[in-house]
Amino acid sequence: MDLAIANYGTNNVGIMFGTVVADFNNDALPDIAVTNRNDNTVSILLGYINGSFATQVKYFTGTEPHFVAVGDLNNDTRLDMIATNFRSHTISVFLGYGDGSFANQMTYSTGAYPYGLAVSDFNNDTRLDIIVANYYDNTVSVLLGYGNGSFANRMAYSAGITPFYVAVGDFNNDTLFDIVVTNTDSNTVSVLLGYGNGSFANRVAYSTGTYPVFVVVADFNNDTNLDIIITNGEDNTISVLLGYGDGSFAMQTTYSTGDGPNGLAVGDFNNDTRLDIVVSNSGNNTIGVFLGYGNGSFASQNTYSTSTYPFGLAVNDFNNDTRPDIVVTNSIDGTVSILLHYDRGAMKNEITFTPSAGAHLACVAISDFNGDSLLDIIVANYGSNNLGVSLEYENGTFGNEMIFSTGLKSHPYSITINDFNKDGQVDIAVANHGTKSLSTFLGKGNGTFESQANYSTSFDFAPLAVGVGDFNKDGHPEIVAAYDDTDNLDVFVLYDIGDFSHRTTYSTDPWPTSVAFGDFNNDTRLDFVVTTTHYNNVAVYLGYGNGSFANQTIYLVGKGPYFVAVGDFNNDARSDIVVANLDDNTVSVLLGYGNGSFATQKTSAAGFKPYFVTIGDFNNDSRLDIVVANNDRNSVTVLLGYGNGSFANQANYSTGSRSLSVAIGDINNDTRLDIVVANFDSNSVSLLLGYGNGSFERKGKYSTGSSPTFVAVGDVNNDSRLDIVVTNRDNNTVSVLLGYGNGSFASQKIYSTGNQPLIVAVGDLNNDTRLDIVTNSYRDNTVSVLLGYGNGFFANQMAYPIDTTPFQVALGDLNNDGQLDIVSPNVYGTSVNNDETSNEHISPGEFLLSLMIFAKSHESFTYDGHCGIPGFSNVAKYFAAL
Repeated sequence: MDLAIANYGTNNVGIMFGTVVADFNNDALPDIAVTNRNDNTVSILLGYINGSFATQVKYFTGTEPHFVAVGDLNNDTRLDMIATNFRSHTISVFLGYGDGSFANQMTYSTGAYPYGLAVSDFNNDTRLDIIVANYYDNTVSVLLGYGNGSFANRMAYSAGITPFYVAVGDFNNDTLFDIVVTNTDSNTVSVLLGYGNGSFANRVAYSTGTYPVFVVVADFNNDTNLDIIITNGEDNTISVLLGYGDGSFAMQTTYSTGDGPNGLAVGDFNNDTRLDIVVSNSGNNTIGVFLGYGNGSFASQNTYSTSTYPFGLAVNDFNNDTRPDIVVTNSIDGTVSILLHYDRGAMKNEITFTPSAGAHLACVAISDFNGDSLLDIIVANYGSNNLGVSLEYENGTFGNEMIFSTGLKSHPYSITINDFNKDGQVDIAVANHGTKSLSTFLGKGNGTFESQANYSTSFDFAPLAVGVGDFNKDGHPEIVAAYDDTDNLDVFVLYDIGDFSHRTTYSTDPWPTSVAFGDFNNDTRLDFVVTTTHYNNVAVYLGYGNGSFANQTIYLVGKGPYFVAVGDFNNDARSDIVVANLDDNTVSVLLGYGNGSFATQKTSAAGFKPYFVTIGDFNNDSRLDIVVANNDRNSVTVLLGYGNGSFANQANYSTGSRSLSVAIGDINNDTRLDIVVANFDSNSVSLLLGYGNGSFERKGKYSTGSSPTFVAVGDVNNDSRLDIVVTNRDNNTVSVLLGYGNGSFASQKIYSTGNQPLIVAVGDLNNDTRLDIVTNSYRDNTVSVLLGYGNGFFANQMAYPIDTTPFQVALGDLNNDGQLDIVSPNVYGTSVNNDETSNEHISPGEFLLSLMIFAKSHESFTYDGHCGIPGFSNVAKYFAAL
């Protein structure tokens, strides 16, 4: 029999008062819910298979929550939770999601100053109801449930003077639920028999000891009638009242405890099938175990020393001898005591772990760190800025504490445990209150750990607690963080992101500005083409399928080629090339032969200063068409294709001011392609909705950041509606605009990038079926990756260094490993104009093309760039303000 009692006055979870044990995440393991009355929260600690628990996740309640109860309140087979709020005269109801998380509270009024509560079906309608003891108006409140998680207004019943705690049972064997309430100031318990319709008979009072506090109901004498046991806080006793089975009880029998009994629980500690009692005696620093005889009487307590002011206890088999042991939190001196069970309910004297002077123990966790099937202990030492690990021996004793530094003034506050890098070893994550950071220590499997990895960025707030669980059911652990003095929770999502550290460069002609992919020689291996603006050509690189490429082959195009696209323009199943030529107002089309070579260009007039080009079938004739963005004419130009490599005369459409790029997609879900335009000078994107016949109508403009240069579309929140992603050059951000599927969009969400982002690409870089964002930072020579959560939110950027002045990024699987890789043309010279559209000539220099090959290497947690995990990348906020 395992049991858990609330920890009081510890640094582990806060000032806790009431607790309950249940399975909140349906993993067949016991979890804990506990109220924290000083910070107005209730904490959830999810249980592990080894008997240890994840660090708390907090939910906000009313003012000063005292007790908590659980039950399925809305008949969805998932456990829900209720807490009493002493100072706000309410209860909070939290509906559970079945994965260990809960919806925000719903509150219901009670009587004055509610304390204890219980859940049962008091009116026999198969729906759970709630009963609450109201301390200062001498009543109990009954709230009948509707079975959908909501409740009727309270009905009040007299319950004696200062009712404190309440328990439920069938005391008269009529299959109807009755209640028992402790009355602290009258030294009684009140029994109210239920009528089965939600109402109760007048109370009958029974004498107890002085200041009865907690009450538990069970059959202690094996007569099938329920009995009552009470802790009496001021005369240092427990009272046992044996039930007659007709709703009445015998006079109390009292048993002496230690000084100031607090915690109370029952269980079979000596495996004789008879219920026993355990009590924490806070006043004289002991716990007391009362072994039951099975006839309603008990042996005198066996007391076991603890450290100062024991209050919280938990029971589990810590040394694998199949016997329950007890762990005690000692709230005054900040230590943890282990008492090992060795025979017939007796406990070996405590083993106390006392940190060094000034350590100020803040948190404790238990796991097997060295693979010997014995449970070891780790503590967070707030004052000495380190972690202490003590390994257990086979005889139940523990080795000397091993110290792992968490950094100067880090003040580690909370610990959570999991295998974060999937190497089969137990790892540790630590929330550092002082430095507002998250650190991890990767386990070596022998009880030692790799040195911590911290992240240069920090949390927005000082973290109070971290916990772990698979909240999104992706098979990877996520970390939950709660903060000091804020109403936010953050979840850090674990991704297998690999990295892009393997980089290969290829020389090009001067000023490589854009790249596009295609299979040019029909060998099923990806090739690419690059525009080299100052030499007025394109370079074709044929791929070997392993991430390497043949030397370039050069083809002449028009003057000032900037952007390139690939498609089959003559329907011969061979990839062709189209280029926007800025300086001669044309597009060049190079038809492919299917062997990696191309015909000489054919040119078509295309607006004024065409800068960007992309393709699509705009008139639904199964022939590819072309659209270009005109840099100096505030317009886009559409050229409809004939399917033979030639095109109709251009049609121009007005947009915003200085159109630099376009993206195409079905924005309003009418099966017709639409156009999105980035307007550099008006800080906006424009929409051109397509009629499906090759013509378009301008339908709105949406604000972006400063100087938007490039736009892409994709479904970033998995709602089957296209969204917009835009780079904003002059305020170093990307904007995400979520689409409603009708041609309109939500206001932008802003994410930071490097210095002067120019181009954006959207793709699933980590194969989690969620779209990610890649952008280049022109002025700080990096490529940034923002991992997507699949809900429209993104992680903070991960910056990868690259060669000088990356001008574009493009995505493709260059080595046939199923992972998207990145290609970026890089420009270097003695003179570079700040305006990326300038055609000012530069002195000859080094011109490179960087290939960044994805390498599967490690796991990463994401948070909003303020913390991270060692060996993991930077991170981003998933959700907040629960």
